[in-house]
Amino acid sequence: MQRPATVRHRTSLLDDAVAIVDVEFASDLALDDIARRVASSRRQLQRAYAEIGNTTFREHLAAVRMERAAELLGNRRLTVREVAHRVGYRQPAQFAKAFRRHHGVAPSDYRTRRGSDPDDAPVRAAV
Repeated sequence: MQRPATVRHRTSLLDDAVAIVDVEFASDLALDDIARRVASSRRQLQRAYAEIGNTTFREHLAAVRMERAAELLGNRRLTVREVAHRVGYRQPAQFAKAFRRHHGVAPSDYRTRRGSDPDDAPVRAAV
């Protein structure tokens, strides 16, 4: 059992790191950089992710990027390549592989399914 002060400290570290990732997910983020910015060591931040967040920094960053990518794929004016770049991937193939691993389908298939899903169609008001 950890001391309450340790739990509070790690929760605070995780909250600060999550806030940075939520805003800067598209940039080239690294655990060491985030740790320095939240005034922590790499190891302490890893522990915060593991013990408080039940994840890792890499898994968290990928999840944020994949959720944002899913939102962006709803905009048909953006190509998959543009979506990949907007969420921080330099290589569209690397993005597609990560997206498929996270969502279970390729980005283009996700977009097609989402576009043909009646639940996603705009609701029209009765006149």
